[in-house]
Amino acid sequence: MILSHPIRQHIRARRRELDPACRRAAAKAACKQLCSMNRFQNARRVALYLAADGELDPLPVLERACAMGKQCYLPVLHPVREKSLWFVRWQPGDVLYPNRYGIAEPRWKPQALVKSWALDFVLVPLVAFDAEGNRMGMGGGYYDRSFAWRFHRRCWKGPSLVGYAYELQKQERIKPSVWDVPLDAVVTENTVYMG
Repeated sequence: MILSHPIRQHIRARRRELDPACRRAAAKAACKQLCSMNRFQNARRVALYLAADGELDPLPVLERACAMGKQCYLPVLHPVREKSLWFVRWQPGDVLYPNRYGIAEPRWKPQALVKSWALDFVLVPLVAFDAEGNRMGMGGGYYDRSFAWRFHRRCWKGPSLVGYAYELQKQERIKPSVWDVPLDAVVTENTVYMG
């Protein structure tokens, strides 16, 4: 379920209005920004997402990660825990199928599921963000539920959570809810914001 919020509606509309050439150029520039990060370079298990609804496309990052020998994962709906994600290894060419919401995800077997804490680097989709690492998602809370365990860690926080968005999605301030898991960084086509 996608919750209605004026910022969500406005930014989603702006994303969808971008022409294809602008989207491709932004995806290429954002990939260059992200691939320069030490956190990405040192990561072995990288989780990404497949772009939908005008989101910044991480496909160039996926291709680069595969070329660098990284293991790449895509989110899948948790088979038991409602509104939560697990991750499945994926590489270009693997077949995708629509889940119950019509979002493409890989076919998986229970033994192939990877828990969120087992990853090194997670590219997180978002609708809006601020420079402090606060994120507004689509409103379902899937990523927040999947990484809520980070609130109970003092030292090791698990994988780097990095938002991926167009610069136009940046807001001056997003007031987080108590359950919102903050991002470690946000990458746009222009720069990297460290949370």
